[in-house]
Amino acid sequence: MKCVKFFFAIVALASFAAAGAEVTVDFSRETGPVKPVNGVGQPPITGLREYPMFKYLKEAGIPFSRLHDVGGMFGRGVFVDIPNLFRDFDADETDPANYDFAFTDRLVNALVAEGIEPFFRLGVTIENYTLIRRYRIDPPKDFAKWARICEHVIRHYTEGWGDGFRHKITYWEIWNEPENWETVEKNEMWHGTFEEYCRLYDVASKHLKAKFPHLKIGGFASCGVGWVSGSRSPRSKHQFECFHFFLKYIKEHECPIDFFSYHSYSTIAHMMQQARYVREQLDAAGYKGLETCLNEWLPAPKHDKLGTALQAAEIAATLVEFQNGPVDSAAIYDARCGIGNYSPLFNPLTYKPHKAYYAFMAFNELRKAGVAVACSSDDAKVVASAARGGNAAAVMAVNLSAETKPFSLNLGEGWSVESCRITDETRTYEEVALPAELAPNSFIAVTAGRGM
Repeated sequence: MKCVKFFFAIVALASFAAAGAEVTVDFSRETGPVKPVNGVGQPPITGLREYPMFKYLKEAGIPFSRLHDVGGMFGRGVFVDIPNLFRDFDADETDPANYDFAFTDRLVNALVAEGIEPFFRLGVTIENYTLIRRYRIDPPKDFAKWARICEHVIRHYTEGWGDGFRHKITYWEIWNEPENWETVEKNEMWHGTFEEYCRLYDVASKHLKAKFPHLKIGGFASCGVGWVSGSRSPRSKHQFECFHFFLKYIKEHECPIDFFSYHSYSTIAHMMQQARYVREQLDAAGYKGLETCLNEWLPAPKHDKLGTALQAAEIAATLVEFQNGPVDSAAIYDARCGIGNYSPLFNPLTYKPHKAYYAFMAFNELRKAGVAVACSSDDAKVVASAARGGNAAAVMAVNLSAETKPFSLNLGEGWSVESCRITDETRTYEEVALPAELAPNSFIAVTAGRGM
């Protein structure tokens, strides 16, 4: 009897060891476009004259960079923020001489030169020390004038006003995280009530949409709906209630909205739960199909994750989940070359990419292919997405577990692997033969072709 038990134990162990992940692609089933979920927040600024690191954004095929918190505290006094662009609120907003576009022009032009579209946040940079003193986060004293100032900023960058430009800048976002904290005094972004913010959105969105019907005007850069994932702090409750208040307010006041933007720094599972909830609630509120933009995200940020294979795998998996889930566009927070928890892409000591940057290189292979196709994994810890364009295709697969996973890739008849790159603990986007197993916390980028 003992021998029989031992035999079955050996068989069970062998079966367990052989268990792995198979990713299956069906190139005949198109599922829609590969979405621009690989945007970034503020770009890697290392100086005020030149922007040498923007080349990395171009190489990774980054479609857009959201301009919020650009340059550091107070926008370094020169970038993007409305108080930097229009320094005297009492001045004549129709006179170009009252605007200071100098440094923002250089920033915007440098992005455009690399093929990266700016995503322009109209508002101010977060003031993290507002409890000591606040400077520029009070509601504008004249909402209509603030809207007209924003109008001229848009005209400068898209219509050439004020010795400006005719850049393609599609997205114009009204403020950022106005519901950041549950009390006015603690709020680091908007020293007013949330209803006051909604009134600003009402005035500004109607004015800007009337002036620029071809552009996308939206917001409100919500802190998100972490409440649905179990966060039970007063702050989370406040943010959750503001989300619903905003939907009700803009419906009742017939405010234009071309996109709804929100944020999440949760685990990947909770992030996707929140994304599904936002989609469901928008649809239920009468905004079915309204574009959503998760334009600040980073899975559970911690300082000791920076540069690690773990963070790279988490970011790679998030891009895949966004592509497969109810997110229309997204921007990671962020692409700074900095030392903080929220700078996962570049090493501030070497000015070189961290491993996580190559998750964007891998996703760009899907973007270059163009059309997403059906792709499934039989292991919950291995997520994947695929795309094709004619006889060329790409697959991205991520092992989110701390264990090595036996791996196989089923491309179907006529398709064959042309190249494979892997990022894990010891390798960084290294070209290899298609592996028979995926290392812990790793991802691969596969290109494939079909014979004529």
